[in-house]
Formats: sequence, C-alpha cells, structure tokens
Amino acid sequence: MTKDVSSDAVDTVLLDVDGTLIDSTYWHAYAWQRAFAARDLTPPWWQIHRAVGMGGDLLVGELCGQKVEDESGDELRDEWADRYREVLDKVQPFPRVRELVAGLTDAGYTVALASSGAREFTDAALELIGMTRDDFAAVTSSDDAEQSKPASDLLHAALDAAGGSHAVLVGDSVWDVAAANRLPCPCVGVKSGGIAAAELLDAGAALVVDDVAALVERQWRP
Repeated sequence: MTKDVSSDAVDTVLLDVDGTLIDSTYWHAYAWQRAFAARDLTPPWWQIHRAVGMGGDLLVGELCGQKVEDESGDELRDEWADRYREVLDKVQPFPRVRELVAGLTDAGYTVALASSGAREFTDAALELIGMTRDDFAAVTSSDDAEQSKPASDLLHAALDAAGGSHAVLVGDSVWDVAAANRLPCPCVGVKSGGIAAAELLDAGAALVVDDVAALVERQWRP
C-alpha cells in the first residue's frame, strides 16, 4: 500500500467523473465542436479539448469570448448536450473503477463524486461504471454548485454532502487541480483525459498516474 499525497487527516476521496472514471473527454470535445460548428464558430480542436473539465457555463466564453457567451451561450450548451446524448452509447468506462472505490471504502475512507457535468450525464456515467448513487457517500454535479470548476464550490458541496472534513481529489484536468488548490486539498492527476503529466504537475497536482487502474495497482491510499 502506498500513501503519496497528504496526511492522515484526509478522510474523504472526491472523484471527478469525465476523463477520470469514464473515457468521455474526447466525446465531449466532439460534441462541443459540433455545437460550435452549427453556429459557424471554429475554435481549434486542441483548445476545445483543453477546456473540457471546466464548467460549461465558463467554457463558451473561454473559447469564443464573452460576446458569444452573452448572445448564444445557453443555445450552445443545449446544442452540446444534444450532440453528447447522440454519442453516449460510444462512451466506455475506465477499468477498475469499482475496485478503486471498494478499496478506499474498505480502508475507511469516504468516497464521493464531484462532477462538473449535468446530473443527467453523471447518472449516465454511474450506469456505465455499474454503480449507483448509493455506492457513494455523495454524488454532486453542476446543479449543486453556484460556480463550476475551476472554482472550488463543487468540491465544497461534495465534501459537505459526504460529511467529510479533509479531502483529496482525483481528477484528469488542470481545472480539477485548480479547484483542488482553491478548496484547498491535494489533487491526484490521472492522464486518462489526455492532459500530460507535466501540465498537471505544473498546475499543482501532488501525484500523477496513468489512470484509476494504476491507483488500484499501487494500492493507493491518501
């Protein structure tokens, strides 16, 4: 068993969902690209990919500017959601998610989900990994926070709902790391969302591994 990132004070593990538990990051980027294209907007693919993980309420302005957000933000988000629904059947879970959750729970940690996605898609992710809300101390989504990632509101909401006091976050994006920094709590980065280890470490991740299966292999504990 390895303890890598923090102190014995940690009692709660918060798990991001997209790009961390399910292989959805590039499908989200695809859905956003289609939404933008429908309005003749052409942010580069690489920028769309890098923006996935921040809240959709921020992503449009980040990629296309505040004028586009003010004029078309809600319509673009609706279009993105429609396009993502079309590809949900192509999204796959990452291996060994249930093993990770079971191992942490058996070791005495509280485990909660902290997704910046909509409740609908969080529930779809739970179905993909073969788990239910009852398998977690709390499951939060964008509906549960006033500000989305990279703000820490969602992590606060998940930690409070889980009844925890000190957390560590497992996530795949620099937005996850930024939110953890603001909580503050340590963040374990996973490369399964397509962001390089160097970028996650530069953002402040305490540890970076390939994916959640790697955490299971090393019997990781906070």
